[in-house]
Amino acid sequence: MYDGGPHLGRNDECWCGSGRKYKKCHADFDERLEALANAGEEVPPRSLLKTPEDIAGVKRSAAVNIGVLDYVAEHIAPGVTTEQIDQWVHDYTFEHGAIPAPLDYEGFPKSVCTSVNEVVCHGIPDPDQVLAAGDIVNVDCSTIKDGYFSDSSRMFMIGEVSPEAAELVKVTKEAVEVGLAAVKPWRHLGDIGAAINKFAKAHGYSVVREFGGHGIGLEFHEEPFVSFVTRAGTGPILVPGLMFTIEPMINMGKHRIDMSDPNGWTVRTADGKLTAQWEVQIVVTDEGYELLSW
Repeated sequence: MYDGGPHLGRNDECWCGSGRKYKKCHADFDERLEALANAGEEVPPRSLLKTPEDIAGVKRSAAVNIGVLDYVAEHIAPGVTTEQIDQWVHDYTFEHGAIPAPLDYEGFPKSVCTSVNEVVCHGIPDPDQVLAAGDIVNVDCSTIKDGYFSDSSRMFMIGEVSPEAAELVKVTKEAVEVGLAAVKPWRHLGDIGAAINKFAKAHGYSVVREFGGHGIGLEFHEEPFVSFVTRAGTGPILVPGLMFTIEPMINMGKHRIDMSDPNGWTVRTADGKLTAQWEVQIVVTDEGYELLSW
């Protein structure tokens, strides 16, 4: 097979774990994948495709992840510190039988990322960082439950924000919806980024290039990398079962970023202008996609 995996006999048990005979399950599916690979297309290995059991497990994880963000939405307000947000996330996650995926991930010291105003991503919660009216903040939450990973983030506007900030937050959320509309099974991953980039640029914004979405499910970060500055018709085929995040980081100014923070994590816009991000997690289906975490 194109991915180096086993070539099954038609009466063998299918690789997907369904218990069905291969000829009754994924034989035709695999023939389509093989034909696409032979035609020069980039086809995800079958090891990245999630089974119904995997998807059910991710949904249990996502229920906690969504619950965390709902809790934050109910309690975030002027005067709250980003350290308090981290404590909420930490406590809620463990109370629901799960683990915050960011905690100790490659040395990250907290349970959640809180990225305020010009911080593009990986903001570290801090007891001295007090949210004030006019701030915009991304809370990026990731959860492990029973070995399955979920991931999503939301923007929060603190008190009354400027019209410009509110518009950036709104357009960034709409950009995710534009990206979702571009998810078509058996088309290309690059279609998503192309649609998002076109939409953002039409509103006078720029899209961060160095960071993007990612495969997820059995690991925190899997292939493929999901860029949001791609060309339509390029990249891996959107094969049903492929699971990943859509999370464009959209800047009010230029796309360039500053990664010089001595903490080794926090990324800012190079020009100091505002940035926003929303993140959802999906799995490609035969009909389009299923939204798993938001």
